[in-house]
Amino acid sequence: MFLRQSGFTWLVVGLGNPGARFESTRHNMGFLAVDRLAEQEKLRFNKLRFKAWTAEWKLGEEKILVMKPQTYMNLSGESVGAAARFYKIPPEHILVVSDDIDLPVGKLRLRASGSAGGHNGLKNIIQHLGSDRFPRIKVGVGSPKQAGYEVVDWVIGMPMGEEQKILLDTLDRAARAIAAVITLGMDKAMNKFN
Repeated sequence: MFLRQSGFTWLVVGLGNPGARFESTRHNMGFLAVDRLAEQEKLRFNKLRFKAWTAEWKLGEEKILVMKPQTYMNLSGESVGAAARFYKIPPEHILVVSDDIDLPVGKLRLRASGSAGGHNGLKNIIQHLGSDRFPRIKVGVGSPKQAGYEVVDWVIGMPMGEEQKILLDTLDRAARAIAAVITLGMDKAMNKFN
């Protein structure tokens, strides 16, 4: 007899673009952060549902669906909206991890809600949820203007050298921040990681 898995209390969504070409790019910081979380917590992204690779995570009393949408960044809301509706998860329990070009390389910024700030993945999620009141963790990847790049070329470029080292450390902190938001609440997590 098959019992449908239900009762997820949180969605954790890492944003990125699928495919080898984008694997370690600045724009895939969300994917890389949830991959780091999966390593730390021994999770496996082994089920494709809602157009996303998913893993299940039990953290204390919380049952969490961790997602990596496979729709490409600009359509991430399709996956997030479908999962949120199916499991009846309110926006306040949908934690989204993304890159941010307005933050210095390696800076984490946790927010309880807010605008998309020009990020097309966040914009699409806001559109599909009908709300911007979802928590997020932004991973700073630095400014393309300072480096003399167009935005698109910058975000789909790969960090190298010192920048890469800094971001690897930042991804560890981002994974810990995900757990902190869920277990401690956003205010305490912000005090700890911002």
